[in-house]
Amino acid sequence: MTRLYPLFSGSSGNCYYIGSAENGILIDAGRSARQIETALLQRELDIKNVRAIFVTHEHSDHISGLRVLASRYRLPVYATCGTIEALREKGCINEKVNASVLTEGGTEAGGMNVRAFRISHDCAQGCGYVVETPDGRKTAFATDTGMITDEISETLTGCDTVVIESNHDIRMLENGPYPYILKKRILSEYGHLSNDDCADTAVKLIRSGTTRILLAHLSRENNIPVLAEQTSVCAFEGEKMKRNIDYMLTVVGENGCGGIIY
Repeated sequence: MTRLYPLFSGSSGNCYYIGSAENGILIDAGRSARQIETALLQRELDIKNVRAIFVTHEHSDHISGLRVLASRYRLPVYATCGTIEALREKGCINEKVNASVLTEGGTEAGGMNVRAFRISHDCAQGCGYVVETPDGRKTAFATDTGMITDEISETLTGCDTVVIESNHDIRMLENGPYPYILKKRILSEYGHLSNDDCADTAVKLIRSGTTRILLAHLSRENNIPVLAEQTSVCAFEGEKMKRNIDYMLTVVGENGCGGIIY
């Protein structure tokens, strides 16, 4: 049985496990190896059953545990060409790590097909992922993007489950303690999605057949879970969509949440 386990989410680190108890993959490894191992054990998952790590981009909150995990368990690492080059420059992967560039048609790992799509973020060559399980169900991971491009929209359409960024409340960010240059970066098309942008996209996804939305990568300083949740719920209610009937909604905290059954 396939499950999705959000282990960590947010600026302090990001990591997701998807697969069965016997075979699975990690999307990012943004906490220490020990923290990721512990999070898996708490969910009765064994790191030795992880078959690969797929990296979205080279920012530290997505790769902190990558080098140790990949080396310790000889896990293959997959990413775009630009991301792999950036990881090598940062010393996060070396000759001991089996790092491969993603193939255009998708990469097989843990009995699943993993396909990348481009995101809009200030990194070398960032991507999101669509994971297709053996029964044909699709889960998309779309975080760390300043805008929903046509490519992202087209890719997410038709996915059963979408993990999407609901990073910040615009008013909290504008009135918060961040320096102007950082605020400008977050609000740009290469930054992060706001609650409002996330909600608008989520409505379109529900209309297209998505049944489960996970709000992820919330900012500790510029957002609060209840605000992110209510922004999306209000957008759904405005379209007469009923929770747990037309859609299911989960807010992923810093330390993740329980497993989601497919």
